Amino acid sequence: MQTPQCFDRAAYLAALDELDAEKARLVTDDCSLFELTGRPVQLTQGDYANLKITTREDLPRAEQKEGNDMRIGHGYDVHRLVEDRKLILGGVEVPFEKGLLGHSDADVLAHAVMDAVLGAAALGDIGKHFPDTDPAYAGADSLQLAQHVARIMREKGWKIVNIDSTLLCQKPKLAPYIPAMRENLAAAFGMPVDAVSVKATTEEHLGFTGEGLGIAAHAVALIEKL
Repeated sequence: MQTPQCFDRAAYLAALDELDAEKARLVTDDCSLFELTGRPVQLTQGDYANLKITTREDLPRAEQKEGNDMRIGHGYDVHRLVEDRKLILGGVEVPFEKGLLGHSDADVLAHAVMDAVLGAAALGDIGKHFPDTDPAYAGADSLQLAQHVARIMREKGWKIVNIDSTLLCQKPKLAPYIPAMRENLAAAFGMPVDAVSVKATTEEHLGFTGEGLGIAAHAVALIEKL
């Protein structure tokens, strides 16, 4: 039986008062107490994955853990806002008077997510895989780079479980574009949309992002061995 067992305190104390010495010896747990005093017990469907650990022997053995190795990675990126550049975030072109400066399309959200994914597997960062000194990546579509990162992860035996990200942006307002960003990132990494989270927040006009000088992004990724 899985724990915990939960009971109303007043009913529990009343049940204890009703026990005589003979019945008291039959009590093995809280459920049996209620049953012996004629009170109903409601059962809830359990799950074999919910392991009850009482002694050291209950801990999962090493051979059971193989193939379930999980890791977490964090990514961060920032780009300056300048004129005469498109503002691309999560593969979405957001209408705005300025865009982000960078060697590629400067998609700060996609970059942070890629770094989180690569970092979780200890495979470096996007600077290592797509250096800004390489003319091949000039103006590159960051979603295509994300697809390449997804291939690297599969080749190394990793599956991306979920992604959570936050954009730090004073303006423009990004809420209307977030669903499309999630869809683009999910497609690039070969994941379901409900496993990709994108959030946006202002910084109350504090710091370089709050002053509208740039946009930053944080991302966290969970991966597991295939």
